[in-house]
Amino acid sequence: MMMIKKVHRFSSEEYMRMYSIVFELCKPNRRGGNSEVLYDKYHNFLKHYITSKVSPSLQGKKDEALVKEIEQRWSNHKVMTRWITRFFRFLDRYFVPCRKLPPLEQSTLLAFYNLVFGEFNHEIKDAVLSLIDREREGEGIDQALIRNIVGIYVDVGQGSMKYYEQDFEGDMFKATASFYSTKASNWLKTESYKDYMLKVRI
Repeated sequence: MMMIKKVHRFSSEEYMRMYSIVFELCKPNRRGGNSEVLYDKYHNFLKHYITSKVSPSLQGKKDEALVKEIEQRWSNHKVMTRWITRFFRFLDRYFVPCRKLPPLEQSTLLAFYNLVFGEFNHEIKDAVLSLIDREREGEGIDQALIRNIVGIYVDVGQGSMKYYEQDFEGDMFKATASFYSTKASNWLKTESYKDYMLKVRI
């Protein structure tokens, strides 16, 4: 059974304290100096967290168990993203645009995608497509789970379908074609012409 941890909600005082620390560190040189150091440490922290906490939690998991773990980890990551990008908003106001870097929200979401999906995308796709095939066979599945996983490809694009199209859509079309090709072949062997035509039209 998955353990549900209580989410810590930062008070306005905690938020202001965190923001003020970042502000004081970056204020002397908004476009370099501590700002650059802090930006690098921010992304080093993300990489360490994902590779030491998220990726190990996925190792050895398959099929629906893998998909459920991804769903939970992505949900956690979005909550973390919402808060830490607020704490480091001062970087977004000056350092990031000056260096022509992607906004922190985008780079934080992409850190998860690049590190997690970069390693597990094949397994994730196979698990999702397997669930979709099971539904086509008449089995009840958690449709919200599928929507949430497919939604990750859309979320990281932030309005663009780039990641969905390059990392999921093509394989989904191939799997769909393969599924119905196999079905049609089996129907030809087992059904009358009339019944076959009815199934094909459906």
